[in-house]
Amino acid sequence: MKTTYCNPLDLSYRYSHMNEGKRLAHREGADPTLIFFKGTYYAFVSMSAGFWHSRDLLNWEFHPAPDLLIYDYAPDVRQVGDYLYFCASRRNVNCPILRTKDPLNEKFEQVSAPFPFWDPDLFLDDDGRVYLYWGCTNTEPIWGIEMNPETMLPIGEKVPLIYGRESELGYERPGDNGVASKENSVVYQHLKHMFNPETQRIEFPTGMENLGGYSAEAMTAMFLCVGKPYIEGAFMTKHDGKYYLQYACPGTQYNTYADGVYVGDSPLGPFTLQKSNPYSSKPGGFITGAGHGSTIRDAYGNYWHASTMRISINHDFERRIGLFPAGFDKDGVMFCNQNFADYPHEVPNGKFDAADQKPKWMLLSYNKKATASSGEHPELAVNEDIRDWWSADTAEPGEWLCVDLGKAEDVRAIQVNFADEALSPEFPPEEYGSDRGDRRIELAPQISQYTIEASRDGEKWIVLEEVARECSNGYYEYIDGISARFIRVVGGKLPYGQVMRISGLRVFGNGSGEKCEAAQAKAQRVGDLEAVVSWQPIENAQGCNVRYGTAPDKLYMSWLVYGADAVKLTTLIKGQEYYVCVDSFNENGITPGEIIKVV
Repeated sequence: MKTTYCNPLDLSYRYSHMNEGKRLAHREGADPTLIFFKGTYYAFVSMSAGFWHSRDLLNWEFHPAPDLLIYDYAPDVRQVGDYLYFCASRRNVNCPILRTKDPLNEKFEQVSAPFPFWDPDLFLDDDGRVYLYWGCTNTEPIWGIEMNPETMLPIGEKVPLIYGRESELGYERPGDNGVASKENSVVYQHLKHMFNPETQRIEFPTGMENLGGYSAEAMTAMFLCVGKPYIEGAFMTKHDGKYYLQYACPGTQYNTYADGVYVGDSPLGPFTLQKSNPYSSKPGGFITGAGHGSTIRDAYGNYWHASTMRISINHDFERRIGLFPAGFDKDGVMFCNQNFADYPHEVPNGKFDAADQKPKWMLLSYNKKATASSGEHPELAVNEDIRDWWSADTAEPGEWLCVDLGKAEDVRAIQVNFADEALSPEFPPEEYGSDRGDRRIELAPQISQYTIEASRDGEKWIVLEEVARECSNGYYEYIDGISARFIRVVGGKLPYGQVMRISGLRVFGNGSGEKCEAAQAKAQRVGDLEAVVSWQPIENAQGCNVRYGTAPDKLYMSWLVYGADAVKLTTLIKGQEYYVCVDSFNENGITPGEIIKVV
């Protein structure tokens, strides 16, 4: 049994098939709601046609549930009494609220269908009162309303709770690294010729009453909101009498996709922005993004946060799931530990300090020599970027990719990340259950077959794994260690007969050399929402992990950087002071830096 996990989580992500002018398919898993219910952990994830369950947060088993509103985004589950309640997103029709006492063995029954909502979160307070939060647009806020716990129908009027504040909160700005361009927006390009800057309105040509069913007023609202963040994905956590309302921004396709948090004294506010924000954020490293998630307590009282991580190459909604230790400090600050968040981490068998959690092993494969049976640029499989990849030339079994670690190393874990590219298989049949003609979820498991092999000399090989399962981000642990210089993946039959494509052949373990020198860093504010952190080049360093926060003892945000000597932090809050620590690292470990103030 595994003792560690590695993000993105090794789950059986299903293919989503889209028909948007052209047919395409991509693996998708997003918007996770994690819950500990009657001794079992459950993960409900968008576009999965089911859910996962686990006894330990490490070993997950998929439970198909093709009748459970699988085409409604952002499934939410909460315990109320003896029941697990479920709801998901619909814009124009009332959203059903369902429940069951046993999700693995009993069907969900409908309790109510109160009104349309998107990105819902149901919350049970200690006094037995129930509240619903929802919202997902770049024009409206996160809303909240009290619900009758017996009927699951609303009580009173909805209350606006969180609005976008992208001019004050750097982490809310759309665009990779917080830099957006209207010219890159499809909406902007489509409508700019019809926008009258004098009237500030979209004006349709004579005789044209609508565009795609939308009026000129609706199109004007869309046009004027280009470049504004999506405020979405609400989730409520209560701790020590305070209410922590989490929300996602600015958009799932950006590396800065994050969860922020506001704090209040009552379930419907008013809420005040926490000084330490974003709460969940992973803008650098192999896979980025950490927005639209949920926060739970495990069997030992530890907090964990699950959220959405982006690939967004074949489609903006090409995504995966990440898991991170979380908690509250002595001052009630809610935080998430995302240092080296895509490295192996332990799930301790007991109580732990989330702020002190560190990677179990370091990365041995970064920029090491890679070779392949065919295809160009095998080095793209070891450059720590899930958004590019090596491709074989053929789909024949036996194509391979190999990484040379340079010398025999103590290998403890291997992660094999497969990529899809321009995939357009036959569209699934109508019986797949979608009432939307443009989307289908693949209900039949799409099996990946491959082997993982190891060698000390490149001639004599041993087979470590023979894989035949639904698997795009396979993670394999060798707790006692394997001495190997070469790690090779040999392909077999893959989903839809596609060629083998690997975006990350990642090898972790205990390096046998010396740690690198400490970083000599400086940090300077270069705008209301930005700061540049730089350091002198460090010999033998793979990169630096830049930790930053609102006080020397609250460095809760981080930005992982490879092969560079500077990074621009674009997620800062206007008027907020910051402190920074730059930790250098290589395959042999992490060298802490000095904490300095951003000036």
